[in-house]
Amino acid sequence: MKKNLLLGIDFGTGGCKVTLIDTAGKVIESASGEYPTIHPKPGWAEQNPADWFKVMCSVLKKLKHRDRIVAVALDSYTHGAVLLNAKLKVIRPTIIWTDQRSVKECGFLKKNYFDLIFKITYQAPTPTWTLPQMLWLKNNEPQALKQVRHILFVKDYVRFLLTGEIACDCIESQGTLFWDMKHNCWSETLCMLTDIPVKILPQIKKPTDIAGKISQRAAGMTGLPEGIPVVMGASDSAVEDYAAGAIEPGQCILKLATAGNVNVMTSKAHPHPETLTYSHVVPGMWYTVTATNSAAACQRWYRDKFCAPGTDYDKLNEMAAKSPPGSNGVFFHPYLQGERSPYWDPYLRGSFTGISMANSRGDFSRALLEGVVYSLRDCYRTIEKMKLEVHEFILIGGGAKSPLWSSMVCDVFNAPIKCPSSCDASFGSALLAGVGVGIFKDETAAVKQCLKLDRKIVQVPKRSLFYAKQFKLYKNIHDSLAGCYREINRKD
Repeated sequence: MKKNLLLGIDFGTGGCKVTLIDTAGKVIESASGEYPTIHPKPGWAEQNPADWFKVMCSVLKKLKHRDRIVAVALDSYTHGAVLLNAKLKVIRPTIIWTDQRSVKECGFLKKNYFDLIFKITYQAPTPTWTLPQMLWLKNNEPQALKQVRHILFVKDYVRFLLTGEIACDCIESQGTLFWDMKHNCWSETLCMLTDIPVKILPQIKKPTDIAGKISQRAAGMTGLPEGIPVVMGASDSAVEDYAAGAIEPGQCILKLATAGNVNVMTSKAHPHPETLTYSHVVPGMWYTVTATNSAAACQRWYRDKFCAPGTDYDKLNEMAAKSPPGSNGVFFHPYLQGERSPYWDPYLRGSFTGISMANSRGDFSRALLEGVVYSLRDCYRTIEKMKLEVHEFILIGGGAKSPLWSSMVCDVFNAPIKCPSSCDASFGSALLAGVGVGIFKDETAAVKQCLKLDRKIVQVPKRSLFYAKQFKLYKNIHDSLAGCYREINRKD
């Protein structure tokens, strides 16, 4: 039996996916499982770290070729701080990136420390980031914060359970608002804002460094071979851009997953108050991020809350396809968890507007898809404002599997779009595992050897013209309702 397979493990906002590939990039097996997000109060979002490991173990045991694995790497959503006490036990559930509870703390940080934070981190303080989340804990759960002796992040905590080693990668660290971009180290100045000692933050390694090996205990729980190397990995956004072949300046990733992203690859950092700025998996590269909080999550919400039990996504897309472009006048705004780009407004809320007695379930199903795509196009306005070069669009995420949704993206952006065949984060992590153990020469060589194109979509000019008019109406509706939502949800 030849041991030549690479394993990537992705912890997304909604669940865990694992992918096994060979050295040519062929997907041998994949499996996935969901874990819950808890919403104790409106605008709050937390997860139990034990759920990540439990779901991962169950998913891994579905793989038939575990004995052939030679290396593994992990990735996860960013900003999810796992707080551990002196005995390395979890203190409280993890506040995740969609949580909006730290609005007040962000207001304080913007008023008093905006220039300092932006200069050091290249980011603006919003509830997404770890720093304001920790400031909220300082103000509201000081006893919990006082117990903290180690801070890890989602994949780093799971990797610790697999190897017994504590570490974090140099891209994940940038998602905390504690990281000094110019000096590549934790910022004592910013840590002091939340009374967090720098020493409780983890040591930093490169995404392709070997973090440790699968322990005997972890092997028994996961079915993974004991002793195989575990490579550091990085954030899900970084590795999925990488996996999709976005390794050159001017390539733009459009992501339709739980959240939606518009990520532009650049040769240098372009910090901007309305974007996120991260270094790339490929050394020397960067990428600029504009992002919407809720994308495919909206379809899951709609299915679970309003559709008959057993309704699947194929059925929803089938109903949507029977409705014409424009959804017979119905618009959907996907602000179910506030919004990031381009508004950075935690008070926004989702809405269906333009409803009449004549509208069908198909109109609502299609309006939801169109609304998410308009939101991506809204994010792209910031890229246009920054005048960043874009010469190619690449569509990724679970939503890219839908021909209808993909064609909407193409028409709304009025540009050809490429769809790679295997480009999710777990595939990218598997590539990093191969780089880390020397199977591939470097990060770029791995992508060039393994990337395959699934299809290319070309826009329909007539629909693009129609959607350009609809997008203006979409923005007008936002502008009209934003003040109402602020009044409804603001807590004086």
